[in-house]
Amino acid sequence: MGKKSVPRRLADNEAKAFAKSIRVSPQKLNLIAQTLRGKTCQAALNELNFSRRRVAGEVKKVLQSAIANAENNHQLDVDRLEIAEATTGRQFVIKRWRARARGRVGRIMKPFSNLTIVVREREERA
Repeated sequence: MGKKSVPRRLADNEAKAFAKSIRVSPQKLNLIAQTLRGKTCQAALNELNFSRRRVAGEVKKVLQSAIANAENNHQLDVDRLEIAEATTGRQFVIKRWRARARGRVGRIMKPFSNLTIVVREREERA
């Protein structure tokens, strides 16, 4: 018997990679995602290589995973890939505290976020 196959949510010329629990706030992660949207994958990798942001290495791993998925799972041409979507989402927040003066507490929020990157093979221009 087995389960029925689920139809593919992406188009035939798209591939996706997803990362959970990246230790950075979604707002900061979205700053990097904004710079990547619409670029070719090679240009995005170059930009992430030289980015000074701490989380750029994690984003680079997810992008490389999306490129590998496109090449190995969907037989797409790596040289024609561009970033179709780069979305961030909120995961959870670990709450800590630090003692402050006069018996008070300073809250420390440690947010985590998700990152989804969808790459698309662009059509040949004649």
